[in-house]
Amino acid sequence: MRSTLTALVERADGQIIFLDAAGATAADSARFEAMFTAAREDDWAEFLSDCTKYEAELDREIRIRKFTLAELEEEDQSLDRLRRWHRDLKARDVFGAGNSEQATAALQQCAQRFEDYSERVIAALHDPSSDEVDRP
Repeated sequence: MRSTLTALVERADGQIIFLDAAGATAADSARFEAMFTAAREDDWAEFLSDCTKYEAELDREIRIRKFTLAELEEEDQSLDRLRRWHRDLKARDVFGAGNSEQATAALQQCAQRFEDYSERVIAALHDPSSDEVDRP
């Protein structure tokens, strides 16, 4: 894996250095792991909060029947942002924070909720009696 990373960085005209780090004592290593994991738990908590906000936004759009292609695109972009963020956090969470699995489940729930919203938008677009839809 190091050779792949090195090749990618060098292709981008960057520089890379690999270091091995260890605590001076087992207690130092344990404290480092605990501090690092606590920081990742905070990151995951923020991510979970954004997932909750995303679902609330979908609930609001459904409640007001805002079934437009523009809104669908906006919600798709928000979900993509959550996916990228989740991927980045997963890569940093080397010790496995306790709330990472909950975050993964929340992202899956967001994706399912988006699929439901997408189906509602498509149905509304194909319903000639619907006047809540922006038509091209």
